[in-house]
Amino acid sequence: GFSAFEAWRDKALEQEETENHKLKRKIHRENHWLIHGVTARRKRNQGRLRALKEMRKQSQEKRATVGNVKMVASDSELSGKIVVEVEQVSKSFNESNIVKDFSTRIVRGDRVGIIGSNGVGKTTLLNLLNGTLCADSGTVHVGHTVQMVSLDQRRENLNLAETLSETLTGGHGDSVVFNGRPRHVISYMKDFLFKPEQAGTPIRELSGGERGRLMIAAALARPSNLLVLDEPTNDLDLETLDVLQEMLSEYHGTVLLVSHDRDFLDRVVTSLIVSNGDGRWVEYAGGYTDMLAQSGTDNQLNSNLILRPAKKRRSGNRNRQGSSSRLRLSYKDVYALEVLPQKITQMGAEIDKLKMELEVPDLYLTNSKKFQITADKLHQAEGRLAQLEEEWLALEIKREELEGF
Repeated sequence: GFSAFEAWRDKALEQEETENHKLKRKIHRENHWLIHGVTARRKRNQGRLRALKEMRKQSQEKRATVGNVKMVASDSELSGKIVVEVEQVSKSFNESNIVKDFSTRIVRGDRVGIIGSNGVGKTTLLNLLNGTLCADSGTVHVGHTVQMVSLDQRRENLNLAETLSETLTGGHGDSVVFNGRPRHVISYMKDFLFKPEQAGTPIRELSGGERGRLMIAAALARPSNLLVLDEPTNDLDLETLDVLQEMLSEYHGTVLLVSHDRDFLDRVVTSLIVSNGDGRWVEYAGGYTDMLAQSGTDNQLNSNLILRPAKKRRSGNRNRQGSSSRLRLSYKDVYALEVLPQKITQMGAEIDKLKMELEVPDLYLTNSKKFQITADKLHQAEGRLAQLEEEWLALEIKREELEGF
C-alpha cells in the first residue's frame, strides 16, 4: 500500500542524501588538497585534478536531477538542506534585462561564484539569491535557518576608535567563535597575520591592507551558515588573498561570491554562474577553467577578467646544452626527495598540535608566558615548513628539467 511506498521513498531519499554527503566531503577534501598541497600542480597529479573535476560534475548532475522532481517538503526540512532555491526569476531596470528566467538550487556546503563583465548585474543577481532584493517575477526561497553574513565591495564602516580586539569580539570578552568552536581572539588574529601585541591597537592606526584583513576576520567571526562576498579580493595583496582562500576552505557553511579573479574562483568555488548577456545566466560545475572547458570557448569575459599574477619561481629557465643530456640528480638530492615528504608531514602535524594549544580560550589570560612561547614555536615551525616545501619544490623542478633533456 501507500504506507509501504512512503517507507521505501524515505529510505531511498536517506540513502541518496548519504551518498551526496559523502561525495561533497570528498570534493571538500580534494579542494583542500588543491589549495594547500605542495604537489597539487605537479604534472604527475593531473589525473587527480581530472578526478576532482569529474566529482564536481557528478555533484552538479545530482543537483540537476533533484531540481527536475517536484516534491513538497516542510519548511524546516527544506531549509536544513536547501539554502537558496530560485525558479524562473527575472529582474530588470529601466527596461533593461538584468536577470531573465533564471533558476538554480544552492544546497548546504556549496560554494557558488558569479562572474561577468562590468555592469551586467552580478551584484543584482547576488542580492536576488540572498533574498535582499525582490524579483520582478519568479520565486526565491531562502531557508529559514539561514544566518547570513555579507562583506560587500564597499566594506563595512569600521569604528576607528575601537581596538582590533574589540572589533573582532564586539567588545565582549576575549573569544570569537569560528565554525562553532571558541577561539581566543589573539589566536584568531594570528590566522589573519596580526601580531599579538596589535590586539590593543586602535583601528585608525592600521594600514589599508590591515583594515581589509580585519574586515574579513570580523565577517568570519560572526555566527553564520551563509557567507556572501561581493568582490572580496579587491585591493588584497597576495599574502592576504592566500589567507582568505585558506579561511574559506575551512568555512563549514555555504558561500556566494562575486569575483573577477579567475585563479581565486578556480581555487574556491564548486560551481560558477556566468553572464551570457541580455539577462541570461548559465551555471557550470567547477571553477573558471572548468567553465571554459564545458562552454568550449574563451568568450568575451576575458577582456574584463583579472588573472592573479603567478608567483615567480626562483629556479628560472636554464640554457640547455647538448652535453647536459647525461646530467642527473646527485645521491644527496635523490635522498632528499625521498625524505622531505615525510619531514613535511611531520612538521604539518607539529603545527596542527601547536595551533590546538593556542586555541584554548583562556590560555592567554591564565598563562600569557606559555601562550607567547607556543606562539613563537608555531611561527618557527611554519617558517621551517615553508623552507622544507621550497627545498622539495626546487628539487622536483630540477629533476623534471634533467629528465626533460
